[in-house]
Amino acid sequence: MTASSGLIASRADVARIEEVPLAARPLAQSTYDLLRQAATEHGEREALVFVPKGSADEPPFVHSYAALLQRVTQAANLFHRLGVSAGDVVAYALPSLPQTHFVLYGAEAAGIACAINPLLEAKHVVEILRAAGAKVLVTLGPGPGGELWDKMAAVVEQVPTLETVLQVSLAQFFVPGYVAPAPVERSHAGRRVLDFDAECAREPGDRLVSGRVIQPGEIASYFHTGGTTGTPKIARHTHANEVFMSWDLREFIGLRPGHVFLCGLPLFHVNGAIGTGPGAWCSGATVLLAGVQGYRTPGLIAGFWRLVERYRVNYFSAVPTVYASLLEVPVAGADVSSLHYAICGAAPMPPEVFRRFEQLTGLRILEGYGLTEATCATCVNPPAGERRIGSVGIPMPYQKVKAAIVGADGKRVRDCEPEEIGVLLVGGPAVFPGYLREQDNAKLWAEEGWLNTGDLCRIDRDGYVWLTGRAKDLIIRGGHNIDPQMIEEVLATHPSVAMAAAVGQPDAYAGELPMAFVAARPGTPPTSEELLAYCRERIPERAAVPVRIVVLPALPATAVGKTYKPELRWRAVEHVLTDALARQSIAAGINVGADERHGTLARVQLVDATQADAARQVLGAFAVACEIS
Repeated sequence: MTASSGLIASRADVARIEEVPLAARPLAQSTYDLLRQAATEHGEREALVFVPKGSADEPPFVHSYAALLQRVTQAANLFHRLGVSAGDVVAYALPSLPQTHFVLYGAEAAGIACAINPLLEAKHVVEILRAAGAKVLVTLGPGPGGELWDKMAAVVEQVPTLETVLQVSLAQFFVPGYVAPAPVERSHAGRRVLDFDAECAREPGDRLVSGRVIQPGEIASYFHTGGTTGTPKIARHTHANEVFMSWDLREFIGLRPGHVFLCGLPLFHVNGAIGTGPGAWCSGATVLLAGVQGYRTPGLIAGFWRLVERYRVNYFSAVPTVYASLLEVPVAGADVSSLHYAICGAAPMPPEVFRRFEQLTGLRILEGYGLTEATCATCVNPPAGERRIGSVGIPMPYQKVKAAIVGADGKRVRDCEPEEIGVLLVGGPAVFPGYLREQDNAKLWAEEGWLNTGDLCRIDRDGYVWLTGRAKDLIIRGGHNIDPQMIEEVLATHPSVAMAAAVGQPDAYAGELPMAFVAARPGTPPTSEELLAYCRERIPERAAVPVRIVVLPALPATAVGKTYKPELRWRAVEHVLTDALARQSIAAGINVGADERHGTLARVQLVDATQADAARQVLGAFAVACEIS
């Protein structure tokens, strides 16, 4: 790829785009208007192709742009019939299905959509639904995937604002000769229960019955932050946020009519829902929705390259764990020449995974950065320009970033110089108006128009952003956020534990894995095995169970007595790197600590200098800056 392809190669290309004021750009007024414009322009072109098993051999379910708009319109009209108007909330807890898109954008056309991770604990689903004041819930019904209905059936009873539950059946995708049920109303816990598809079929698909004219500043959606653990925060997006992000992705990535963008990311997350949704549709591209469970669908990874060949996929986006898994799948025999590049986000890509993947596939990887609070993506390495490995790239058009020194009150003290580490602040039209609950907005704005991301970074003289750590304590396991407080609270209930601190330790596959340090109470200290068993019994989410627990006489503390987590993270890094080298019979002394350039740096002193290349290969599997001597 070259700059002549029309793709962005540098900050100069971004600056040229920004010479036209954003207000002069003919952007849609709402996500519904975006889909309507796309249907007008692209009509019978394929918009959404769904392969339930994620297999190249199964017959696909195909929706044209016209059909997509029709189904979204029918969903919007159904919600309107159920009493949903502007400001009312339709929540969905669904896997990756065409209906998930119909619900999301139909809800945005009728009121406000609220995305829910189906893997969340029931108590967190209840918290979200109550906070949102959800009026309608769409989820899977009994039958295939019935375990989700079992969870949601218990949830419904605890949300007084819910009036209607709509069920989607997986049988239509997996049962040959499936016949849609006739519309019939049932009840559960005093709420009416209807079949989503059957009810949609009763609605007109050529117009919004409500006649609603949506303004860009109206709230379109609620997306919760976090993974499967911890109390989620609810981020509000406006229609202007989502429309702009769709357009910005199109311009930066270079999506064009006829391109195919594979989506294996979940549709409760902004990347899957928006980035690989309207971000593709505003350009006339096709979204290939791969597998009911996305990348988690059994067999999808094993048959990934054949799927790319079958549908002539041009792009896909994934987290580092997916790339690590794909390394085990030979490309040989599959024609993947259609691929332009792949995008990686959510967690740092280990350099060795990056190197090996590109070496084996010949495919360019573009690392990027985004967050729910800024709608989806903020920075990406330029598709047609220099990629700086380890960097998350340059800001996309009309988006602003800077590193700043921030005070204890969350306010900006001063901007950082180039290469100086500070807190990453982002601004621009993709930044959300704030969380739904006001208490969650404390210390959110470093100054007017600038969001405090909580991430640490340095920005080089060419404008490339380098993440150096997190001011937040979140543990990111395979792209899923784990709140360490959940682990700490469980360990604190153990009678022999005085204090506990959970951190992420590096992992070659998942990026990070949760582990914990504890300070024991006076007396006989507990064993690590005892504490691990204790956690396994009491932490309901397997992803959050620590893989290792270290018992210390005391936890390191700051001058004011607060647990000093950076030192614990350094200890975790030292342990993992030392162990990885030892498994390859490489002896070394490792010292991990703060570094002005990298944030955290592991200084590795080899006993045998001839093993330097082997050590670099071992250490390159981890997203940790290393200096070998």
